[in-house]
Amino acid sequence: MTPQTQLFQEDAAVAESSPVARPIDPEARPEPSAANFDRLVSVYRWMEWASFGPWLWWCRCAFLSESGERRRALIFGDGDGRFTARLLQVNQAIRVDAIDSSPAMLRSLLRSAGSAHARVNARAMDARMWRPWSTEPHSSGARGYDLVVSHFFLDCLTTEQVGSLAATVRSAVEPGAVWVVSEFAVPQGRFGRWIARPLVGMLYSAFRWLTGLKVRDLPDHRSALNGAGFSLLKTHSWLRGLLVSELWRAADNAVGDSEDHEKAGSLSDLQPVSHCSNPADSMLQTC
Repeated sequence: MTPQTQLFQEDAAVAESSPVARPIDPEARPEPSAANFDRLVSVYRWMEWASFGPWLWWCRCAFLSESGERRRALIFGDGDGRFTARLLQVNQAIRVDAIDSSPAMLRSLLRSAGSAHARVNARAMDARMWRPWSTEPHSSGARGYDLVVSHFFLDCLTTEQVGSLAATVRSAVEPGAVWVVSEFAVPQGRFGRWIARPLVGMLYSAFRWLTGLKVRDLPDHRSALNGAGFSLLKTHSWLRGLLVSELWRAADNAVGDSEDHEKAGSLSDLQPVSHCSNPADSMLQTC
């Protein structure tokens, strides 16, 4: 039995043990229109640690404590699945729909989930094509999402694509649902001009070479999420603003309600309301 066949059988067992889980075809490949992250699956974690040490992990875990009462999560592009595995461990009742264009990354995610993989519905597809499960014939009839997570994923999209995805997500979440976003950022000032911007440019060049990623600049994800009816509640930042983790909340009223946007205020006026003075201490307590 080849490793690929064994892995397919393991994924098929997941599908049989849970009504919302679906097997990942071992021969599946990313869609032609999407960047190909399959080749990075075996080195993804080590590339991350070699370049940023534990900082990206701390960034992912900044709002993990907010997930305790959540029951249905939508996770975009979690890479090798370490965050999903941690979320499943922290919240024993949550079910996860994991979306990624890389079948190899999703197989890694299912392995990382271990015995909790029955609570994961892994779907290999371009996130730009994603639609709520309630519109599909195989819908489990579950309620809307109350947690959305995208760690270092929105930077693979343009501002317009983030806005389109956010509008689709907004139609699939419950009132009061939260969206946790972790991203790179270019802060104002000399550090942003001379350090952060060139560094982000080098990262885009590297991923364009390694995966075929076509996007070359960070999207304005804040304006995109705000325009779709999400309000920014809290932010953490690290490395002088190069890394940010944000907690967004879906407005209680319909998308586009002017009252919601007035409450949200101008994004240019929003300031971080929660900072980690010692990330090593506080994040290790959570993660």
